[in-house]
Amino acid sequence: MSVLNVFCFSEEDFARELGKRTDDRDVESYVFKEQRGDSQDALTFLRPRKHPDRLRPLLASLDIADSAIIEIRRVDASLGEVLVAASVAGIERGIAVINAEEGGWVDPDQVRKILVQAGLTTWEIIEKFDPHAVKDVIWNFLDELSEIRAERTSKKSCVPIDQHFNVKGVGLVAIGTVQSGSLQKHDNILVTPGGHSGVVRSLQVMDVDVDQANSGDRVGIAIRNMKDGSLERGALISVKGHEDILETHDSSSFKLIQAPFQKREVELGMVIHASIDLQFVVGRVTAIENQRITVEWDAQLTIRTDSDRRLILSQLDSIPMRILGFAIEIKKV
Repeated sequence: MSVLNVFCFSEEDFARELGKRTDDRDVESYVFKEQRGDSQDALTFLRPRKHPDRLRPLLASLDIADSAIIEIRRVDASLGEVLVAASVAGIERGIAVINAEEGGWVDPDQVRKILVQAGLTTWEIIEKFDPHAVKDVIWNFLDELSEIRAERTSKKSCVPIDQHFNVKGVGLVAIGTVQSGSLQKHDNILVTPGGHSGVVRSLQVMDVDVDQANSGDRVGIAIRNMKDGSLERGALISVKGHEDILETHDSSSFKLIQAPFQKREVELGMVIHASIDLQFVVGRVTAIENQRITVEWDAQLTIRTDSDRRLILSQLDSIPMRILGFAIEIKKV
C-alpha cells in the first residue's frame, strides 16, 4: 500500500466529499482508498481545525503532508496565511479549488496572482469542485512522489507521535506518521527526548495489522516494556541504533528564509515558535550576528539531521501574518 498525506484546508462538507473521516481531533483525517493495479493505495486528507484562532493544527498538518488541496471560498488574510504556510513548508504539489461562498465570487486571475506571490507557482487551479477530478490529480501526485517516498523509507527510522493511550489487554499504544525509515514488529525502539525504550508488540496501518510500516504510513504502535508517562506529543520514536540522526537542542543557531508577504524583522528578545515533526516549541531570540539567529528554547527541540522537512518559524503576535519563514543551516548551540 502506498499512502499520500494531503494537507486539506476547507470546509467540513468539502473534505467529506474526498474521504471518510477517521479522526476528529484538532486535525481531522479523511481517508480514501482505491485499488490501483495490484495495490490498494490511500489518500489521507489532513484538515486542521480552528484556524485562524489556532496556528498549531495548521502547522502540524503541514509537518507530515507532501501535497495540498485548498478550498477558496473567499480571498482574505486567513487564506493568505494558509498559502504562505504551505509555501514555507515546501509543498510543491497542490490544488487551489475555487468554490465561492453562497452569493460570492472569486476571481481566478486574482487567485493565480496570489499563488505566484506566495511562491506556489507549480500549483493547479480548479474553478469548479469535482471530487473525482480532484482525486485523479492527487493520485498523480502520489505517483510523482514514489522516488521521494522510497528514498525516505531507505533512511533511518523516525516516527513523531501525536497521540498515545492505554488499551486494556494491549497496553501502551502510540499513534504517529512514519517520517523516515520503517518500523517492524519486534523492533527495539527508543524515545527522544527522554531515552525511554521498549519493543514493538504489533503495528496497524489503516486499521489493518501489518508486519512493517513505511514512510508516509499513519501507524498505531502497540508497545511493550515501556512505562506510562514515557510518551508525549512531539516525541520521536526510532529503532534502537538509529537515534544518531536525532539531535536534541536546548538552543539553536540558524539562518532565516523569510516568508512571502512577511515584513516583520526578527529582533533580539523576540519570542518565536518552531514547528517540525509535530513539535511546537517556544523560544526567545538571544543573539543576531552575521545573518545567524540564535534562539534559546523553553523545551528541548529535536532535529533530524537527515530530514527533508523544514523547520517553520512563527511569531504569534504578528497579525495577520504569523509565519516568519523557515530555518536553514541549523546548528546546535
